[in-house]
Amino acid sequence: MPIDAAKALAAEPRTGAISWTPKDVLLYHLGIGAGRPATDPDELRYTLESRLHVLPSFATVAGAGAPGVISGLSTPGIEVDLARVLHGGQSLTVHRPLPTAGEATATSRVAAVHDKVKAAVLVLRTEAADADGPLWTSDARIFLRGEGGFGGDRGPSARTEPPAGPPDRTVERAVRDDQALLYRLSGDWNPLHADPEFAKVAGFERPVLHGLCTYGITLKAVVDTLLDGDVTRVRAYRARFAGVVYPGGTLRVRMWRTSGGTVRVAVSAADRDDAPVLADTVVEHA
Repeated sequence: MPIDAAKALAAEPRTGAISWTPKDVLLYHLGIGAGRPATDPDELRYTLESRLHVLPSFATVAGAGAPGVISGLSTPGIEVDLARVLHGGQSLTVHRPLPTAGEATATSRVAAVHDKVKAAVLVLRTEAADADGPLWTSDARIFLRGEGGFGGDRGPSARTEPPAGPPDRTVERAVRDDQALLYRLSGDWNPLHADPEFAKVAGFERPVLHGLCTYGITLKAVVDTLLDGDVTRVRAYRARFAGVVYPGGTLRVRMWRTSGGTVRVAVSAADRDDAPVLADTVVEHA
């Protein structure tokens, strides 16, 4: 049996030390498109160490992404072919602003296993804390295609009703031709994002952008557009990966202010007839 949910849920958490420096933060920000225009004072908050603020989505790569999704798939009770693995969504809760440099302990475990019949869904939870207490909690939703049907609970639906009415703001963000090559330096070395031959074998016409890169680009757009550029206002952020992005394309980010300190977001590929990219996306803020 490829999936033994009880065994996976009972497995001991994996714990490791992670650390990062301002250089890591700067590289991440460049990897999600910061620094255009290079001398814009608002962009220097992301690209100049003397003014540096940390976009909370940096948590997804801090410590080069350790313990990481791939290590979570080697948990007892989980035996899967990596070719069937799809990163389906990501959520992040920020317990306090991320420092520009730090050392922390990251603890990772399988928090849930859902049976969607045609696929299994793992929720891999990582909690990071330093000497001053909790920093962040992140959940990666991993789809294992063809591994469902083991009789487990279906779990909650990640889908929500789309926002009503026209968006409050719409912005477009160009994706550089070399965006994936730059972003992968933050820790995700999957050749799907760099090697044309590998991408073709995987069923894509050419290398695709990392889903977590789009995730970061989107959060930055929301912070810069609706949160006055203040990264410390972000409390939580979640998104479902609904489609691929190709380097060289353009993202269209639609934003709706809602009650209770939240922003609903929908992201599409403007250069591909508005094909959905991120869905069910919410930013909670102060």
